[in-house]
Amino acid sequence: MRILGLDVGTKTIGIAVSDELLYSAQPVEVLRRTSPEKDIGSVADIANSFQCSRIVVGMPRNMNGTYGPSADAAKEFMKALSGVTDIPVDSWDERMTTVVASKALIEANLRRQKRRAVIDKVAAAVILQGYLDAHSSRSPTILK
Repeated sequence: MRILGLDVGTKTIGIAVSDELLYSAQPVEVLRRTSPEKDIGSVADIANSFQCSRIVVGMPRNMNGTYGPSADAAKEFMKALSGVTDIPVDSWDERMTTVVASKALIEANLRRQKRRAVIDKVAAAVILQGYLDAHSSRSPTILK
């Protein structure tokens, strides 16, 4: 059992996947957005290829906890994804994930150009890791 994590943006979708024991998240790839149908199909294909039992989408929130236009777009993406796959789709607060991912990449001494190429998939891993950590005290069967 694995979980797919997504950082859905307007131009790209960062993708991460958990290990089979649901302990850690690893960045997988960054998809360039083309059309909603192709984007949803690609994500569903990736989830199926990793045999994921759940998909977690980062939910953009303002620092005061309110939702803005980006959250509406994420909700629409989740709804469309739920329409093409039987895999349950959850959301997870993504506040500060890009900042955390950026700091980690800077500490790893990645040049700015390389950071730009991988930031979205690293942010997806940060989102997914937060979800995994929050659910670690639960039985893995709850996540099925």
